[in-house]
Amino acid sequence: MITDWGGVLTSPLNDAVGAWLAADGIDADRYRTVMRAWVKQAYDGAGANPIHGLEDGSLAPEEFERLLAAELLTVDGGPVAAAGLISRMFGAFSPVEPMYEALRAARAAGARTALLSNSWGNDYPRDLFADLFDAVVISCEVGMRKPDERIFRHALGLLGLDAAECVFIDDIEHNIRAAESLGIRGIHHTSADATIAELRELGLLP
Repeated sequence: MITDWGGVLTSPLNDAVGAWLAADGIDADRYRTVMRAWVKQAYDGAGANPIHGLEDGSLAPEEFERLLAAELLTVDGGPVAAAGLISRMFGAFSPVEPMYEALRAARAAGARTALLSNSWGNDYPRDLFADLFDAVVISCEVGMRKPDERIFRHALGLLGLDAAECVFIDDIEHNIRAAESLGIRGIHHTSADATIAELRELGLLP
């Protein structure tokens, strides 16, 4: 059982971003225009961009903050503070306890578990990892990012399992398709209830 972190084990990314935009008084339409272009390029593979660098560790989080802040404006046309931008962006993330409980239950039942996360310089709850995961793969620490098949193969290697023996949970469909192309069973996460029901159907949960 391989799972993403942000948007799966946490509350939805869009909720956190919305809270940050409102709290900092940022022009939301401008943010979405910039981020839509960056994300599209990051997943279409059309050259490198700041998201690539942030996720694979080749761009320091502080530099990403500077680049993104330079593209944004507040609603009254002022500049956006770069320092601490990432922490503010994800500050409203909260843990989704049913998903944590599902991980613990699956592991207690004998399943091997792994975290596979594209990091944006996030503050992960690393104190929980030993009880949750047999393997932890964070993109900036291994120099690879989803949907690159190499990062999936790296996770499989750490688990000592074949693709067909694994299920991968993520809230981004592009990453699910990448996992499925390797023979991993994909679960596109839209809610804890739906994901847990699918895990039960697969026999990973009692």
